Amino acid sequence: QAEVVNIGNGELNDLLKQGVPLVDLRTAGEWQQTGVVKGSQMITLFDEQGRANPQEWTVQLDKVASPDKPVILICRTGNRSAKAMAYLRGQGFTNVRHVAEGMVGGANGPGWIARGLPTVDWSGN
Repeated sequence: QAEVVNIGNGELNDLLKQGVPLVDLRTAGEWQQTGVVKGSQMITLFDEQGRANPQEWTVQLDKVASPDKPVILICRTGNRSAKAMAYLRGQGFTNVRHVAEGMVGGANGPGWIARGLPTVDWSGN
């Protein structure tokens, strides 16, 4: 049975310390605007118009994650990463974690940035 778990920022921090990969699926513009969680893998799933490209995303994701190992997903407010989590479950991923608050926060509470947690600049290089 697949383990799909919504996690908060504290749990994210603990999992990062354990070396679990964090995939930030926001757009490059969002990464530049807010910065990223140190160690994140930036792999965009949705374009600026909100259209998903799951096939290309999965190809990129396969470089940092595998269906039988844990992976964490994050986006701006938790909405896109929730959709990505459901998609990955359908692709056979068995240990997906999703940061419900996202980077800036939303309906699930204050996000990583709103809680004053550290980010690093993303330059696109």
